[in-house]
Amino acid sequence: MERPDRCEGTDPTVTLVAPPPIPRAAGSLPFLGHAVQLMRDNLGFVAALRTTYGPLVEITLQPGTRTLVVQDPGLIRTMLTDLGPSLDKGRFFEKMGQLLGDSVVTAAGQVHVRKRRQLQPAFAREQISRYVDTMRAETDAVVDDWVPGRPLDVREAMVGLSLNMLAKTIFSGSLDDATFRRLRADLSIVMNGVGARVMLPDWVERLPLPANRRFNAARDGVRVTIERAVGDLQDSGHDTGDMLSLLLRTTDEETGEPLTGHQISSEILTLAVAGTETTASVLSWMLYELARNPGIEARVLEELDEVLGDRPVAFDDLGRLPYLGRVVEETLRMHHTGWLVTRRTVTETRLGPWTVPPGTELAYCQHALHRDPLLFRDPLEFDPDRWLDDPGPRPTQGFLPFGAGKHKCIGDRFAFTELVTAVATIVRRVRLELAPGQTVRPVAAATVRPRTLLMTVREKEGQEA
Repeated sequence: MERPDRCEGTDPTVTLVAPPPIPRAAGSLPFLGHAVQLMRDNLGFVAALRTTYGPLVEITLQPGTRTLVVQDPGLIRTMLTDLGPSLDKGRFFEKMGQLLGDSVVTAAGQVHVRKRRQLQPAFAREQISRYVDTMRAETDAVVDDWVPGRPLDVREAMVGLSLNMLAKTIFSGSLDDATFRRLRADLSIVMNGVGARVMLPDWVERLPLPANRRFNAARDGVRVTIERAVGDLQDSGHDTGDMLSLLLRTTDEETGEPLTGHQISSEILTLAVAGTETTASVLSWMLYELARNPGIEARVLEELDEVLGDRPVAFDDLGRLPYLGRVVEETLRMHHTGWLVTRRTVTETRLGPWTVPPGTELAYCQHALHRDPLLFRDPLEFDPDRWLDDPGPRPTQGFLPFGAGKHKCIGDRFAFTELVTAVATIVRRVRLELAPGQTVRPVAAATVRPRTLLMTVREKEGQEA
């Protein structure tokens, strides 16, 4: 497949003579821009941009604001690395800020750098190593409730598991059941609402619609739940050894004072969002791929048996499971949960041969990038061995599972640990079967997740009922 106007020179200092005009995607409507196409099939719309247009294409999310979808992998890396410190976070993170407030995810520039340094100790290797036993225990507890022979809503089960792990690693399990269920329901409403608000013009969210009222109520509910948990732990003065306790001991670099309850709540909310929606989606897709690729599942089990024997997975095992690690990487490639990541120019900016005015939204789609046939051989084939050094194309430049540059996801090692621990535990205990002929379709809100993923739980041979 040959894409028009492929951008070979991605060095922002190189000047090309008369750069080609940036095309505009067809179908924009007055007052709505491309919202109709995005709401109907956002993944299909963005994927079509990659096969139809060149390295940059203009779309309209907010009428009156120019949005450029960056499609060339070199330009994307330039945007995230070379230009990263000079760009604002953009529309997606602005909408996320309605929930998260001023957190490490929504902040830009030096504020982001300062917040990142404050959070870094929470993601140090020695901290993450302490959580593996908790993650494994929570996974075992969830699997204990699965009934052999009955269908299981895998996506819903993985949301529950992710929230369980979140509650134990961040709150030491201090949330009561009613609060936990309320947080789970509110987070689901908010994350779906954020996805819609990215695609729709700003004026829509100001309308007195039931969806807007639900979003606002759920957003307020999430913040109240988190702020109350933070306040309770502050009042108790008890160090529970979790991430929340660590943040309570953190000081603000500028003032030297402890972080305020509001600051801590914003960072905890960031961990809650990243640690539930994203983790649950990736786990769901990984279990789906193992179920429809029994040969790959067999290789995972063989590796686990060789490395672990009869004992459960531990932190020191994570680096000794290379095949399972490649399964994680291939899941992050083929089923990446990020569908539209944004930045915004603050000043006139050079991006390749183009000069972009201030106030321009720059966006890229990890899901589409990771399925580009010019970057990945047989991109729709789930092949963990593509990550080995072989004669085929080596997918490096176009693989951005956790972003790049100074804004790269701070929780990448934590997420990898969760994924490997959970899957290693699940596949050794049960086998999950897809219903014959079941079609599993992706749906993109704030993350790309399976629309419906029902699987039947089967006991492993030799295990008692």
